[in-house]
Amino acid sequence: MAIAALVTWIVTALGGFYMLGVWISRGGHRDRQSRLPAPVAFGHLLLAAIGLVLWIVYLALDSDVLAWSSLGLLVLIALLGFTMLFRWIPVYRARATSPAPERSIPVAVVAGHGVLAVATLVLVLLATVAGS
Repeated sequence: MAIAALVTWIVTALGGFYMLGVWISRGGHRDRQSRLPAPVAFGHLLLAAIGLVLWIVYLALDSDVLAWSSLGLLVLIALLGFTMLFRWIPVYRARATSPAPERSIPVAVVAGHGVLAVATLVLVLLATVAGS
């Protein structure tokens, strides 16, 4: 289960990098019309990267503290992700008229990222509880 969590976390991260790349390439990090605040987007990325590294170290060392730390970070990461999702939805609905840079992010990538993120959270939770 812990390895499955790692795989889903990595695939989720790839989708996140793609969305971040689209957003940055459209100037989202500088555009005042963007509905996604740069600190939230980059905070989400930073916490996700730290959590992933902690999870990898947990797999190497089998330390319960690292597993629980990764899980705690995942909760924060999810909160930031939901914040961005709820700010992105109106942009998607107003796709034709919205000037926001994130209007170019494909729905399938957003949905896939979200589904994989939930799967990652569940797998990390199950692996952490089972390992304790």
